[in-house]
Amino acid sequence: MQELIYIRCGDYYIPDIRLPEENRPIGKWGRMHGDYLMENHPSRFNDLCLSGELWIYLADLNEQAQTRLEVIVEQMKAAEGVTEDLKAADQMAWVGAMNGIRNRAEEIVLR
Repeated sequence: MQELIYIRCGDYYIPDIRLPEENRPIGKWGRMHGDYLMENHPSRFNDLCLSGELWIYLADLNEQAQTRLEVIVEQMKAAEGVTEDLKAADQMAWVGAMNGIRNRAEEIVLR
């Protein structure tokens, strides 16, 4: 356990507590998981908040989910034959196929 440093504010000494510096965004997946933790696992959520690790945890989770989503989308594109040739030949068919692939991949990651 680390030693606390106190600062003086008027007549009182208060702990000088600072959160770790974290600049990565938590993104869509991190926000969704944060809401899930808050509603379904409040003790875990509070532990992460009080230890200052919540933002780091959610940023890591967001990066993992985004990476997994990209991999799944690429695999589905290859399996279904959605290529740049289709995009050049029929843009609307390509957009429809990509929207379907993206929606299915997001459902896979979400579950």
